[in-house]
Amino acid sequence: MNHMPRYQPKPHPRKSAPAPPTVSGRWLLGALAAVVAAAALCVWLVICLLFWQGSWQLLYHPSSTVAQTPAAAGLAFDAIGFAATGDGIPRLSGWWIPAVPDSRTSRYTVLYLHGQDGNLGDAIPAFAVLHEAGVNVFAFDYRGYGQSKFAHPSEASWLEDAGWAFDYLTGTRHIDSRSIVLYGQGLGANLALEFADAHKELAGVVVESPRPDATEPIFGDARAKLVPAHLLVRDRYDLNVAAKGLHIPALWIEFNAPHAGNENDEEPTAYGTIAGRKTLVWLNPAKNSKDDRTAAIKRWLDDLVHGPQPPAFIPSSHD
Repeated sequence: MNHMPRYQPKPHPRKSAPAPPTVSGRWLLGALAAVVAAAALCVWLVICLLFWQGSWQLLYHPSSTVAQTPAAAGLAFDAIGFAATGDGIPRLSGWWIPAVPDSRTSRYTVLYLHGQDGNLGDAIPAFAVLHEAGVNVFAFDYRGYGQSKFAHPSEASWLEDAGWAFDYLTGTRHIDSRSIVLYGQGLGANLALEFADAHKELAGVVVESPRPDATEPIFGDARAKLVPAHLLVRDRYDLNVAAKGLHIPALWIEFNAPHAGNENDEEPTAYGTIAGRKTLVWLNPAKNSKDDRTAAIKRWLDDLVHGPQPPAFIPSSHD
């Protein structure tokens, strides 16, 4: 029997393992730089976010505790909740302080806009002055202040809150807008000028110690140099722009130091741009200026009652 030879497959030659890829040092350095840059960008974006979220605290210093009411100054008042949400919950809280009925200036209602610190309870002395001047007073806390609904303050929200207060007076109390006088103190004075510029039907506006460079606490902060602060923060409170567009009668109250010389009596730049009737009063902060302030407000209100008077500059007394 013939035996066929068994087929023996030829073994395949072994393939050698491929050489591991080599990475150049330049590529590694580039990748490391990209990672570091991406990490730095993430850190910077976080800083921008934190600044955007917290920068309001550099300018606004609200307090939720109302330490005293107008009753502390012997003033009768009504607590008011207004600007209700869809659920009927008031967004804002305020006080209505009626004028003495036989006052010559009881036709006027002052819409009071307080400054960036504290809340309504810190403005009781101002309410006493206005009550003595014979006007009705309506004052309120912005959102984030006092008993009003919590929200981070901003220029936009303050303007909206002032609009709600104005609507309450004209819509709920049916007060003629031509008998409403705005009164702003500190940053509230900047707001008053801005609001008055958009409501030319108002009787007048009183600004007390407005802030020429209102947003300096934000944009002057060291952290603002690390981020595009002017893109992240929209608050401006531009005093010059608001004053330039003002056409209703204005009373401008400033304080200066006694015996400071003429340099402190110079006309504020923004005041000089007001085209309408205006009065500038300097008061001495070193003495009790309550009587001086009351007298200045009464004199100005008398001008409103009796008709237009020529612009005046009333220097302070350093006695």
